[in-house]
Amino acid sequence: MTSSDFIQKQLNISSKSIDSTLQLLAEDCTIPFIARYRKDRTGNLDEVAIENIFKLNKQFDEITKRKESILKSIEEQNALSPELKQKIEQSFDLQELEDLYLPYKKRKKTKADSAREKGLEPLAKIIMSQRNDDVEFLASKYLNKDVANEVEALQGARDIMAEWINENLYIRKNLRRLFQRKAIITSKVVKVKKEDEAAQKFSQYFEWQEALNRIPSHRLLAMLRAENEGFVKVSVDVDKEEALELMENAVIKSNNSTTKQIELAIADSYKRLLEPAISNETLQESKEKADIKAIEVFSENLQQLLLASPLGEKRILAIDPGFRTGCKVVCLDEKGDLLNNETIYPHAPQNETGMAMKKIRSMVNAYNIQAISIGNGTAGRETEFFIKKIAFDKPIQVFVVSEAGASIYSASKIARDEFPNYDVTVRGAVSIGRRLADPLAELVKIDAKSIGVGQYQHDVDQTKLKEELDNTVIRSVNSVGVNLNTASKSLLSYVSGIGEKMAENIVNYRTENGAFTERKELKKVPRLGEKAYQQAAAFVRIKNAKNPLDNSAVHPEAYKTIEKMAKDLGLKTENLISNKEKIALINPEKYITPEIGILGIKDILKELEKPGLDPRKAAKVFEFDPNVKSIKNLNPGMILPGIVNNITAFGCFVDLGIKESGLVHISQLKDGFVSDVNEVVKLHQHVQVKVVEVDEARKRIQLTMIL
Repeated sequence: MTSSDFIQKQLNISSKSIDSTLQLLAEDCTIPFIARYRKDRTGNLDEVAIENIFKLNKQFDEITKRKESILKSIEEQNALSPELKQKIEQSFDLQELEDLYLPYKKRKKTKADSAREKGLEPLAKIIMSQRNDDVEFLASKYLNKDVANEVEALQGARDIMAEWINENLYIRKNLRRLFQRKAIITSKVVKVKKEDEAAQKFSQYFEWQEALNRIPSHRLLAMLRAENEGFVKVSVDVDKEEALELMENAVIKSNNSTTKQIELAIADSYKRLLEPAISNETLQESKEKADIKAIEVFSENLQQLLLASPLGEKRILAIDPGFRTGCKVVCLDEKGDLLNNETIYPHAPQNETGMAMKKIRSMVNAYNIQAISIGNGTAGRETEFFIKKIAFDKPIQVFVVSEAGASIYSASKIARDEFPNYDVTVRGAVSIGRRLADPLAELVKIDAKSIGVGQYQHDVDQTKLKEELDNTVIRSVNSVGVNLNTASKSLLSYVSGIGEKMAENIVNYRTENGAFTERKELKKVPRLGEKAYQQAAAFVRIKNAKNPLDNSAVHPEAYKTIEKMAKDLGLKTENLISNKEKIALINPEKYITPEIGILGIKDILKELEKPGLDPRKAAKVFEFDPNVKSIKNLNPGMILPGIVNNITAFGCFVDLGIKESGLVHISQLKDGFVSDVNEVVKLHQHVQVKVVEVDEARKRIQLTMIL
């Protein structure tokens, strides 16, 4: 089986598309580049499909390497028969490969090994053949200095048989199926921890039982977290009698004096070897599926957050609110550079409201501020009320932005490098302002796990989580494109074909030589070769460039084609851009080349109509209910405006402008069945909700969107 065959077996994609994609990946093409600029070669595969091909190709390589390792190990033991070799070579199932390898695996000394050393393997073989009717007499023939009596002899034989049964491929496969179909997961409280205060959040799992194949991913992860923290014990079981019957039907072929010994060996094999291994294996499989679901939710949330509406290049006054320590205020120019910073004390205990208003008005006028960005943390709501009381000389938009991860950024090396002469409070306020201007450009500087848009991120496979979140950031950055002359090193590092070191070289070149005036200039950056330029060029934008196409998503390899289009219409290239009437006259078929097919040409024409269009929507001002200042103000039946601030597999959390977010369960999102929360709501979506229940003691708010 080839890699292409292996991939096609699992994906509904033509072998031609798979082969072309694998070839492009082998040529060091990036996934964003392939998805956007090689559609004709892949058959218009999107980034998700290409990522799946990449992952499955990697999986195929891992299986192939494991097979080679297994074959080598068995060969070194002089135990590789032609039949076994064929089975291993034909298998592409890792579980099956490990089962085939099990009898030859290096391991600690087992009970069966000890019995073999005592010369009891021939006895085990005779019993297992089920032809002899006098087991006691048979066992007496195997007594020696290490085997004192028939009881010991039969025990040793059963130990060997138990191991054989454990290694039986048919039994392992069918027991797995039984566990996958009928396993029950149970959690029970650790009695000495039952009254522990930290255990109470897991109280529903103190006595819980559920079919493993039906348990929602979030509940499984919660149960496993409770177990990891030592509050409950989790087990996975099937009906023991059904499991033993399955094994007996596979092994017992006669009814004589050997039958009892084989039954005992089967029971021992199940209890000591098979049940612990397959129970754990089944739980791990379920955990992996739950991880995938949780990572998908996290990734979807992260993408929505990164692609949140930007305000754009405006002069912003940003406030990191606080009570006792005051509110840190910064003024930023259109590029996000720091112009001024100040601390005001409008709240208790100082209550310098008049002085604070005067300072804000002065800064708004002095720095020609166009919008105000307020962090949504401690004192955020109070600061918003304070700002809205100020009578400005002109209309000023006021936004409340999420400050999740701002403290992580402000203490990071990236922030220290950007603002070496300022403390963490100033850096945090700058981040709050920049998030309003361009969430994507600012949030890429923060470890995605610190942004707080997932659940159980510390419980899932960390390698898979990082890989998926990195892919999400790359996908988001390249779907928007970056301004080559203003992008930070962090943002540039996610651009197709660039990476961290090259991003640093670009920033250094820009510092030494001034702004880029054309994309071709990228080739002058140290160590940025032809391949990197091919992969990166179309994802960077240059405003007011020599060639206007350098501020679009058109790849430089298509510039000559566009020049020909313009020439055929009697126009200059710059006069064709955004000229919908003239673009409509172009026949795409006429401009197909060996490098650019019909899909590529159609994409070019679409981009020419609206060059450099940002796919993100414009930022909108939002206002919470001014009468709701704490959970005490909430009553069932109230209808309130809110912002979706987290999405999970079981519903979404909504910010009501108070410390506690309310939960809208998946069943309360809309009338009718909802299979995926993301089908109904998106992160940062403005919604209307009704209060269903308020539990002030536990700080829990139940909401509904069915009004």
